[in-house]
Amino acid sequence: MEDTNMDHDMDQDMDDVDQDMDGMDNQKAILSQVHVTEEPFELFLLNDSLGEKKITEKPFAGMSNTSDFIILKEDHTIGNLLSEHFKQHQNVMMAGYKVPHPNVAEVLIRLQTDGTVTPREVFVDVCKQLIAQLAQLAQNFTREYELRRMATAGEQDGNGPNGRP
Repeated sequence: MEDTNMDHDMDQDMDDVDQDMDGMDNQKAILSQVHVTEEPFELFLLNDSLGEKKITEKPFAGMSNTSDFIILKEDHTIGNLLSEHFKQHQNVMMAGYKVPHPNVAEVLIRLQTDGTVTPREVFVDVCKQLIAQLAQLAQNFTREYELRRMATAGEQDGNGPNGRP
């Protein structure tokens, strides 16, 4: 009698496993359809209808003055850039990043400060500094490009580099 109950329990467990596997197959089928219909660039655009936020902060309970920042639709490029600049900030004790999975465009940055400023203040400060540096780089690049274009145009007009034919 006990064997039939055990067999019944085993059969029930196997049925549950089969149902779970069927559910996983359905999820895989849905995910494959989602990836086929999305354009690659859409993986890096926020979905306004879902109310996605680019950056969210979650205080980390394990350490004082520490927060985790989750940046959606980004990868190692922004993670490494921000992490390295955080480490150069005078009030930062620790900074690091990780990408939880290569197929998910999400970066997690953990930032710990010395307590004189909050991690959010450091995050904003470093981002402002990076924007200023990139603006300066764009300005310098544009100036050099225009100078090169004018020099090339002068050479094509029949004048040499020093204005002589």
